[in-house]
Amino acid sequence: MFGKILGAAAGAEASKFTSAFGGTTGAVMGALAAPLVRRLSLPAIVVLGAGGYLAKRYYDKRQAEGSSAASKAERKTTRRRAEAAAAA
Repeated sequence: MFGKILGAAAGAEASKFTSAFGGTTGAVMGALAAPLVRRLSLPAIVVLGAGGYLAKRYYDKRQAEGSSAASKAERKTTRRRAEAAAAA
């Protein structure tokens, strides 16, 4: 029971750093995570953590590629406008 309370508190605090879910949802997820983690083996926890880390790196890389593509498009548009203004 004490683990569920601590998990709920940790989940509520973690939910403050994301806009995906609120404090209540974070508390419920934290309360449900405590018994789940207790039943998992150490290698399974390590694999889940590594998978989350790799997924975040992949997501961040895709976000960076998307923003650089957008900035390239902006530069191209600005250059075309400058060329059109110079020609006029």
